[in-house]
Amino acid sequence: MLRIRGFEERVAALYRDGEVPGFVHLSTGQEASAVGACWPLGTGDVITSTHRGHGHCLAKGLAPEPMFAELMGKEQGTNRGRGGSMHIADPGIGIFGANGIVAAGLPIAVGAATAAQLRADGTVAVAFFGDGAVAHGAFHEAVNLAAVWRVPVVFFCENNGYAEFSPAATQTAAPLERRAAGYGVGYVAVDGNDVVATAAAMRSLVTALRAGAGPAIVEATTYRWHGHYEGDPERYRTEEEVKGWAARDPLLLHADRLRAAGVNLDDLATLEAAVARELDDAVTSARRGTSPAASTLSDYVVRPRPSHPEPKPPPADAPVFRTMDAVHDALEAELEADDRVFVAGIDVAAGGNVFGLMRGLHDKFGTRVRDTPISETAIVGLGVGAAMAGMRPVVEVMYLDFLGVCLDQLLNQAAKLPFMTGGAAQMALTVRTQFGAGRSSGSQHSQSLEALLAHIPGMTVVMPSTPADTYGLLRAAIEDPNPVVFIENRLLYGLRGPRPPADHVLPIGVSAVVREGSDITVVSVSRMVHEALAAAEALAAEGISVEVIDLRTVAPLDLGPVLESVHKTSRLVIAHEAVVPFGIGAEIAAVVAREGFWDLDAPIQRVGAAPTPPPYAPDLERAWLPDREDIAETIRRLAAI
Repeated sequence: MLRIRGFEERVAALYRDGEVPGFVHLSTGQEASAVGACWPLGTGDVITSTHRGHGHCLAKGLAPEPMFAELMGKEQGTNRGRGGSMHIADPGIGIFGANGIVAAGLPIAVGAATAAQLRADGTVAVAFFGDGAVAHGAFHEAVNLAAVWRVPVVFFCENNGYAEFSPAATQTAAPLERRAAGYGVGYVAVDGNDVVATAAAMRSLVTALRAGAGPAIVEATTYRWHGHYEGDPERYRTEEEVKGWAARDPLLLHADRLRAAGVNLDDLATLEAAVARELDDAVTSARRGTSPAASTLSDYVVRPRPSHPEPKPPPADAPVFRTMDAVHDALEAELEADDRVFVAGIDVAAGGNVFGLMRGLHDKFGTRVRDTPISETAIVGLGVGAAMAGMRPVVEVMYLDFLGVCLDQLLNQAAKLPFMTGGAAQMALTVRTQFGAGRSSGSQHSQSLEALLAHIPGMTVVMPSTPADTYGLLRAAIEDPNPVVFIENRLLYGLRGPRPPADHVLPIGVSAVVREGSDITVVSVSRMVHEALAAAEALAAEGISVEVIDLRTVAPLDLGPVLESVHKTSRLVIAHEAVVPFGIGAEIAAVVAREGFWDLDAPIQRVGAAPTPPPYAPDLERAWLPDREDIAETIRRLAAI
């Protein structure tokens, strides 16, 4: 507790003097809850933290010196200066990250606990959160999923009385104890300023979790002495209130206990002096650190991918299978090949998923194929946490449109944690989902949102068009060390094509020329590749030779074959199912205009959906959705220039 208190005091001074940039949220006054919660934990146990996480990290065993260096933005920092105060992490000792997003760490802790449950290794997870996080949907989804699966996790609430500037009483209508009963999980209330009481409660809970007990919520009542952030004017609480809590300083309370137990005052003074020297030395050493070099800006965004050479396509006379078979077979192959792989999602086990793609996998692999509640944030978050714990989760979000429900876990967690931890966080996560307009599914079940995902640095986005590519790319996605969103088109599930060999794995980020031509290049992806091919066949009779390129992966884009093709044809059409404005076609056009400008003999053309939400009425949907006729007409106009 002395180490945490002294650390925060020095950070306050460093921040005041401009040596720590950004934002700082100190945990002064909450030392007992951090130390007590982490007291029974070992290196293999996991914690997730909050924006007020310095104390949690120190209590779990992180050294002060690299933490000071991290706050100063040094290369020698815990996370090489990429994370800062709100994102300190060290997965190697079970610290899966402080987090700038309220409640975001709770689903991640459930993922770490799921990994522990699957491995049966006796480790546990503890998710720290503040009283304000109880109002967040991620809290509900995480606690409910943990309760359903009975994973070994403690949800540890540091109730310091305020959600940012608002008193806790104004934020929730039901106490946490009643909420715990509603979820069917245990509840323990502790004095968060009494380190012995907190440690005793946590020791009992952690022992029970290691023996197979279900999750629990701990509510530790405590108080933060500083404002929500350094510089907070704190107009929302009185001086009398602060003084009243200062009388219950956890360090003073424990010092009194030690003296009553016979500890010599000189020994306490010696301990305080030793901690002070340790922290002063740590600050001095951290100051000697260097800023990260600008040349390292792109480090830790994407991990090197496994080397998969482009395999030969299956012969035309190979046995035929469907895209839906390709998904099933790829999942089965990876589940058999790697014990770290597991599959989770809504109705993926008992029902084999809504389209029946996974039937039989639960029977064969048991709890490694598991159903979740309808909780997309929890589903993706558990994938993030399990991936950080070294697993290779494949989680399903039923429709691409539903990513809006859980975007934080992709945007701010999966894609950023490897970078924010300076490369320390593993993230071999695959998120399977599907889309597809043309069946009157309406505006919330038909969208093609790949451009939104491709705009996120660190995110890989794959969109196969054939059964063989689906098999090979899904296997590559699961084996990839980076987070991958694997987008299938449901209208292609029944598409038949030659079955590749069982060891067929395609490299991610490699486009393919699927039809050669000399007059015009058409670039497309997913189902629109087939519309482009149909248009090319029709135009061949009119004397127009069309080359068709299948991107297969939209992030990263492989535009080498596109530039080579444009060099030959001098004309380019880009076709995708998404709406035209701000789609991936805009990025492709920009690159070709820059790199292949002198090869172009005509303006680049884009074909895509109209800039409206997908309509429901069949006639409107047909007018909205691009097809082979739209592509063919665009090619004709371009050929005439």
